[in-house]
Amino acid sequence: MKFKLFLVSLAVTTAFFLNSCDPGSTPKSEVEPKDTTVNSVVYGDDGKLYQSEQFADLRVLHYYIPQWENLSLKQKELVYYLTEAGLAGRDIMYDQNFKYNLQIRKTFEQIYTSYKGDKSTQNWKNFEIFLKSIWANNGIHHYYNNNKLKPDFDESYLNELMSATNTALNREILNAIFDPKLFAMRTVSDTLLDLVAESAANFYEGVTTKEAYEFYEAKKTKGERSPVSYGINSKLVKENGKITELVYRVGGLYSPAIEKIVYWLEKAEKVAENDLQAASLRKLIEFYKTGDLRTWDDFNILWAGTLNGDIDFIQGFVETYHDPIGLRGSYESIVEIKDFEASKRMKVLMENVQWFEDNSSTVKEHKKDTVVGVIYNVVNVASEAGDASPQTPVGVNLPNSNWIRAKFGSKSVSLGNIEGAYEKASGPGFLEEFAHDKEEVELAKKHSDAAGKLHTALHEVVGHASGKILENIEQPRTTLKNYASTIEEGRADLVALYFMMDPKMMELGLMESLDVGKAEYDSYIRNGLLVQLRRLEPGKKLEEAHMRNRAWISRWVLEKGKADNVIAEVKRDGKTYYDIQDYNKLRLLFGELLREVQRITSEGDFAAAAALADGYGKDVNFEIHKEVIDRAAKFNMAPFSAFVNPQIEAVQNEKGEITDVRVIYPTSFKEQMLGYSKNYGFLAEKL
Repeated sequence: MKFKLFLVSLAVTTAFFLNSCDPGSTPKSEVEPKDTTVNSVVYGDDGKLYQSEQFADLRVLHYYIPQWENLSLKQKELVYYLTEAGLAGRDIMYDQNFKYNLQIRKTFEQIYTSYKGDKSTQNWKNFEIFLKSIWANNGIHHYYNNNKLKPDFDESYLNELMSATNTALNREILNAIFDPKLFAMRTVSDTLLDLVAESAANFYEGVTTKEAYEFYEAKKTKGERSPVSYGINSKLVKENGKITELVYRVGGLYSPAIEKIVYWLEKAEKVAENDLQAASLRKLIEFYKTGDLRTWDDFNILWAGTLNGDIDFIQGFVETYHDPIGLRGSYESIVEIKDFEASKRMKVLMENVQWFEDNSSTVKEHKKDTVVGVIYNVVNVASEAGDASPQTPVGVNLPNSNWIRAKFGSKSVSLGNIEGAYEKASGPGFLEEFAHDKEEVELAKKHSDAAGKLHTALHEVVGHASGKILENIEQPRTTLKNYASTIEEGRADLVALYFMMDPKMMELGLMESLDVGKAEYDSYIRNGLLVQLRRLEPGKKLEEAHMRNRAWISRWVLEKGKADNVIAEVKRDGKTYYDIQDYNKLRLLFGELLREVQRITSEGDFAAAAALADGYGKDVNFEIHKEVIDRAAKFNMAPFSAFVNPQIEAVQNEKGEITDVRVIYPTSFKEQMLGYSKNYGFLAEKL
């Protein structure tokens, strides 16, 4: 799961996302941005480039790999091979997001690189922005809010460009681009609609939600304690009235890209740091060749147990956020280098994870007797691809299968250099607009960095590892269905929030005072009720799992605390603020809600999950929404960020032997995206 969870701690006064229905990764959390100038280039105090441009609703940021020179040549080779494997699957993510994405991207790139006409017009500038937005979102739907991107040029102008460059798109694809009602949402969450049929995500063809559920109900064994992740690596289609799976594997769906992934993974296996890492890579290769789901489980078990070495990776069909019913995994790759010094500071969480479980607000029958195998490291990212790029999580917790986590443990990582890049690209200013008073501002300035990182760690290490499923209950992906992701992310958030104000945190040396917890409470409520709304288009409801969980948590405690005035809603000068009156009572409310959410998870209470997620985490007060957008607009600060990856290059001698692996830091988002399409377009080139 991500923290985009998809671990998430972004810059100062960050309210952390936690990115997956399964315990997998931390999404990018909503950061309360600081002042920058639109389109400005931002350098950090270290002299490095951290922001190169801004367009649409996105900033383009850059991250760096510290202490690369400390790696051995063999380790650098491993990073290089894993990076190439990750990029080889880039096209898969585009196709999973929407069936016409690759054709649209390919055509638009051909136009962009070959058009000889007037490039000074506003239409051309808008065309360029739209193409950059496609790159940043891995397709024509928004990464977070799932809405289809809107081109600020009309079809006649695109026809003019295609005519001038001898390119073409058929009528159905043109309609997909320009008709706002067609393929309007990548992932639909409105249960009044057919979630599968109405979603543009390319996981199903001609299949309804009911048919998809029935297909997998027929496959599984009732009450099975170690079920495979049905649907994680396939597309479900109806052909001649019969429903069947098209499996992602060598010789199957996406084979041209998967063959290249396997090629590079086989090279990586030969330079693995230890036998267990090599074994996990062999098992991953076997999974890609066969598509067998038990092999996927075997790989995850081996991977979770691979604890030694400096290099680690996330690779495969991982997070299920983009599937409207939470079954199918999106392609993702992250290559990581451990930061041992930073990881030492969080070792205390791993050593005390059982204490957290025993002292949670949940009832005894929903607690684990023994929490096993929880590993937490701070890592530096070397490369990302697929669902992790260009928009990246700041933290990840995997594997996602609850039974594997319970029996074999899990690994949580915080992406240290990604968080650092957010910090370096920011400056002061935005906080004061939404904080209630100077005391709240000062608390945030002093403690928000520590608070955010601790929240992320608690979310990933303790939250996703906590709680148990009752013996006669199936896994949440089955019982909670389309609500599983937002409930799981909310559950992990609530664990973090509950313990953020526990004196035990000071005893363990994790924070200097409870003011750290207060700063996080302020940030979470401020973000959940106000700040995150700036990411939403006017008139839209909340759709993304992490945004929804922050909303239903914040709104629930606001409502339940009204009688005791736990959180005061303040109107001043036409603006809305939220002021926490009693932090201890708020902690009790977080604990009460955690108890209920763990019950929902442990008992598989679908109706209660729906009531919570839809009742508190769906609708938007449009007056408040407009107010937030208006207040944020004056800062000219894009609410989302896309990252440029370092470029890992191998240096070879005349014999073809690798003599060095070097890192180059590109400065152009456009050039990197065009280069990726040229060098890794293994599916697009077949069109």
